[in-house]
Parts: sequence; C-alpha cells; structure tokens
Amino acid sequence: MSESVSGATAPSLLASPHLASGIKKATFRLMPMLIILYFVAFLDRTNVGFAEAAMEADRGLSAGAYALGAGIFFIGYALFEIPSNLLLNKFGARFWLARIAITWGIVAAAFAFVNGETMFIVLRFLLGVTEAGLFPGVIMFLSQWFPNKRRVQMFALFYLAQPFSQMLGAPLSGGLISFGEQLTPWAGWQVMFFVEGMLAVVAGVAAFYFLVDSPQKAKFLTDEEKHALKVVMEHEDGVKETDGPRGIGAALVNWKVWYFTIIYFCLQIAVYGTTFYLPQQVSGLIGQDVGWQVGLVSAIPWAVGLFACYYAGKHADTIKRRREWGAWFFVITGVAILVSAWAGANGQGLIGLLAITIAVSAFLAAGPITWSFPTSFLTGAAAAAGIGLINSLGNLGGFVAPIMRTAFNEAVPTESGAWGVVSLGVFAFLAAAMMWATRFFSAKADALLDAKAPTPGH
Repeated sequence: MSESVSGATAPSLLASPHLASGIKKATFRLMPMLIILYFVAFLDRTNVGFAEAAMEADRGLSAGAYALGAGIFFIGYALFEIPSNLLLNKFGARFWLARIAITWGIVAAAFAFVNGETMFIVLRFLLGVTEAGLFPGVIMFLSQWFPNKRRVQMFALFYLAQPFSQMLGAPLSGGLISFGEQLTPWAGWQVMFFVEGMLAVVAGVAAFYFLVDSPQKAKFLTDEEKHALKVVMEHEDGVKETDGPRGIGAALVNWKVWYFTIIYFCLQIAVYGTTFYLPQQVSGLIGQDVGWQVGLVSAIPWAVGLFACYYAGKHADTIKRRREWGAWFFVITGVAILVSAWAGANGQGLIGLLAITIAVSAFLAAGPITWSFPTSFLTGAAAAAGIGLINSLGNLGGFVAPIMRTAFNEAVPTESGAWGVVSLGVFAFLAAAMMWATRFFSAKADALLDAKAPTPGH
C-alpha cells in the first residue's frame, strides 16, 4: 500500500518534514529506553568475566565449568529465541520486552547465591532462556518504526549499549567487587551480581511505560507524522513481500536467512571470544589483578568503539557502503585479533591494548550493517521467525568461542594463550568474504536506499 487516502505516495513522503519530525521524535522517545535495556542485558551476560577468578577461589569453579557456563547461556538463548520473537509479534514489544528484562534480572541477581559448578551452569542456561527474544525483538521493532534508509543508524544507536555497558559497566563491575569486599559482609562478586541483576528488573518496569508498539499508538506523534510513517513503512513492507519469504516456514528455509546466520555466527565468535576474556587479557597486558584498575583500562576499547559504531551507522546509508564497509570491518577485526595474540605472546602490552581497541571498534561497526541486510527483505511473521533464527543460531558463536579458545589453549599451551585468540580471528575473515559476496545478490528494497530520506536532528 504505497498510496495514502490523501494521494501522497511513500516516495514523496520520504522528503516530507512530517516524516523527518516523526523520526526525530521516535528516536528521542524510544532509543534511550532500548539502549538501557541492552546495556543491562549485555552487562549481565558478560559480567562473569569479572567474577571468574573469585568464584574459582570461593566456589571451586574450574576453568572448564566457567567456559561451559559462559557458553551455555547461548544454548538456552537459541532454543527459546524464535518462540519468544513470535510471542513478541503477538503481544507487542511494550509488554514482551518488559517481561524479558524483569525475568532475566531476577535470574541474574540469583548468581549472587551460586554454591557450586552445577548451580552456576544451570543459572547461565536460565539466563539465556529468560533473555531470549530481546535483541531480535528490538531489531524487528525498529524495522517497524524506521525506514530502511535510517535503519542502520537506529541499529547503531541501539548497538551503542554494548560499548556503554563495557565502558561504564567494566568499572562498575570492578567497583562493585571492590566495594563488596571492603564494605559489606558478602563477597565482592556476590554484590556485583545482585546489584546488576536488579538494574535489569528496574529497566524492565520502566520499559513497560516508555515503549510504544507502533507509530499509530504513539501519543507523542501528530496525525501527520503518524500518517507519513505509516505510508512509508507500508510501502517498504509491500516491496519486501514481493521479494522475501512469506510466513514462518518460508523464512526458516530461506537461503538468504541462513547466509546471514553464518555471517552473524562469525561476528559473535569475535565479539564474545573477546568480551568474555577481556578483563583477564587486559590484566595480563598491564600486570594488574582484576579490579578497579583493570575495569578502567578495559573500558578504553569500548569508548573508542562507541564513536566507530555511531559513525558507521550514520553514514552507511547506501547499499554500496553497507557491503564494502561491512567487509572491511570484518577484515580489520580479524587482523586486529591476530595482532593482539602476537602482542600477548611477546609482552607488548601497549600494542596489545591498541589491537584490542581496533578489534572492538571494527566488530561494533560491523554489527548494525550486518542487520540491515535481513531487515531489507523480511517482514511480518517472516521477520519474527527469520530474525529470531539469525540471532539464535548466530549467537551460538558465543557458545563456541570460549570452548574453542580453551580447547586451542589446551592443545597448544602457551603462557599467553595466543593460539586460542588466533582461532577467533579466522572466523572474522570468513564473514568478510561472505559480506563481500553479497554484491552478487540483492533485495528489491535495496533500491529504496537511493531515495532521499531525512536524517533525525537535521
């Protein structure tokens, strides 16, 4: 439906001031809440890196149990991802995203009471189950609110939660551990888990009041702004329906969906292979135990990555840029990971930190670009299923990464664990090749990127 009742077409509305103001209002109203949700989600799924050594001493947690627990999160996540996304499509983002945050926050806080390896592994699995659907639900939610021309920019804003969670979360986690050890009767890691879990519960309650399911239900938009967004989004959905799969079953067997699942899997190996072990890697590079100082230094790569992610999202507004920049960001990720392995093996702390910073910046910039491709041909129930599949199976890279890294380090033992790091970089090069190859196929919706669309704030 590209025609409105008043006769204005979607292409003409792309230059409409009503669309520009509608996008601007939606950006300022929705994005802060979504960033907060992902901030606490990423914090709760990765803060185990700060507790590994302490839990090993206090609860007898072995390296193998830690690796299994760190990764098994993604098994629960993968099993419940598609069902959760379909339920979000049924009940609406406002209710379902709030439910997700509240339940995962309760599980995250329960880590404060871990009494052994079994409980640790079970809670990590349950954390994945309860958080399932958050990320793909937000991706689908944004694809219903923002035109393709501006969607990568919104994805990038959402992705900023990752660097924020590590830039602010790293010193927060380290600080809570230090605070807990010095000023409470509990272990520092217990205080960290409980406080950060409760943050998710509070964020979930807030999301119920701040999020709006669709532009048509948004009281903060004028009728003209609602109309402009409705017509443009319906026009894009109409194009997608003629080009992409229709229905849940068709999406689950669509070759493009599986193609981008592999790319996202490779991306997640780089992301979580780096993230889970970043505190320990920085600790080795600067010669300090994990704590406040390591937390501050660990925040540096994410602070730089914040700017790289935002810049790429704002300017990757053509299909040519998305393909070329996406491929190059993956190449840079792979090279930087290999350099960080070399630096760790040769005692080059400054070079190692620089390499990690570049790797983090590159994979943060690659993420929003990667998601622009499936959202250009998936809509409706097919989007719920397809985006859920890509994210659930792609996130299994987070399960594979720590186990693969540990296996390589045991097979080829070195003091720095360099070969485990090297194994992660290989997958980034595979993702780069596949991203470059997207030039050989396209979606009809790609043509919409040539049209002019407003930039929020301009």
